[in-house]
Amino acid sequence: MAVHQSTHRGSGFRLPSFRRDGAVSAPGSVEAGALTARACVFASARVLMGFVFLWAFVDKTFGFGYATASGKGWVDGGSPTEGFLGHVAVGPMESTFHSWAGAAWADWLFMLGLLGIGLALTAGVALRLAAFAGTVMMALMWVAEWPPAKHLSDGSASMSTNPFADYHVVYAVVLVALAAVSAGNVFGLGRLWARLPVVRDHAWLR
Repeated sequence: MAVHQSTHRGSGFRLPSFRRDGAVSAPGSVEAGALTARACVFASARVLMGFVFLWAFVDKTFGFGYATASGKGWVDGGSPTEGFLGHVAVGPMESTFHSWAGAAWADWLFMLGLLGIGLALTAGVALRLAAFAGTVMMALMWVAEWPPAKHLSDGSASMSTNPFADYHVVYAVVLVALAAVSAGNVFGLGRLWARLPVVRDHAWLR
């Protein structure tokens, strides 16, 4: 006895997917669902990474009592770099970082970097620039902590949890990935940004 299966299937609810050309894929395919999930995941990761940088900027500026003690914020005359760079105790650039600690140019570059990267990620614009600047920042912070070392300069244990793949490396890879997949096109201003004449003429601004 032959069994005839109905060709009608419950479609359920599916979000449309966003393609690079701006078209919306048909919601009835598996591919459409997969692309939608991927787009939402990357967009969410982008916004969260933006908050990481923006929060660091705000806390160091106003001293909310988290990483920066109350009354020690940048607006109170504190230095955003003195505490971190001044306490570098390991690595090939230890003395160099000590000389940079508290310098006005270092404070401004660091804070503008945090603000610029945070705003770019949150808005979904200039992700390539943000990825480059963020990777440089993460590389310098990685060198400052120098995870490969088992001991600090004074001989005490460094307490390094991984000799290479610490969170600075992870953050840098995520930043590059967000720029590579144009994560600003969903839940962001990436498409509008890409249409600007100066951005169209200079792909590195995307």
